[in-house]
Amino acid sequence: MCELFTMSSRFPATVQLSLDEFARHGGGTGVHRDGWGIAYYEEGDVRLLKEAVPASDSALVRFIQRHPPASTMVVSHIRKATQGDHRFANCQPFVRELGGRTHVFAHNGNLARPALDDALPLGTFHPVGTTDSEYAYCALLERLRPMWQQGGVPPLDDRVAAVAEIAAALRPLGPANFVYTDGDALFVHGHRRTQRDGTIRAPGVHVLCRSCAAATGAFSTPGLDITAGGDVAQEVVLAASVPLTDEPGWTALAEGELLVIRGGEIVARRRPDAADAA
Repeated sequence: MCELFTMSSRFPATVQLSLDEFARHGGGTGVHRDGWGIAYYEEGDVRLLKEAVPASDSALVRFIQRHPPASTMVVSHIRKATQGDHRFANCQPFVRELGGRTHVFAHNGNLARPALDDALPLGTFHPVGTTDSEYAYCALLERLRPMWQQGGVPPLDDRVAAVAEIAAALRPLGPANFVYTDGDALFVHGHRRTQRDGTIRAPGVHVLCRSCAAATGAFSTPGLDITAGGDVAQEVVLAASVPLTDEPGWTALAEGELLVIRGGEIVARRRPDAADAA
């Protein structure tokens, strides 16, 4: 399966992410060779970089490792293709405009087709590529569209309910781990993924919350360095398919759990009823 990584911070931070090391944490770089992508939020818009080549072969990856943008929100994805051919349009994250905001989505899993199409018919939004992931994203945007078209940022509770509703519809169709952000809040949904022993089960996402004093590094480990800028204390939440270090603090999300994060802090948490988890 693919690998997910996302960061939300209180203040802009530079994220030096080695995609090769990131993939090794997920079970080995060799199987994650079908593309990569990173989205950085900047002044309400998104700087999106992605390619349908292995990260290890990419001059662009090496450039952004040396010159990482500062951002309060980063979403990254390494692709191991399960659906859709090997091309740029099928690489993640996916970025779309809705309600005058730039929205970003990345998915780790494999959703059954055509059951996905039947369960979540599309309207305004349609995929550019051929993946189940982009289809699921279009379905999510379709669910969110009415509230965003009313003007302004919709109430957070309404957005949480909509994201939770789509997540519940996806879970019966296959592994449905995803990260989604509208630039205001970051939503992280954990489900099931292929584990090292080959079984498909929870957990699908792990989360780490970090605080650091002013003018100190927020996080540093082989393959990942997050540096806080300025003279203020920093708050950071990281989410990844598997823990990126051996340090304590990484928490596995429950099957079907949805986290809502703002400015480097978890502000809401939803867990489905047992009957709705699968």
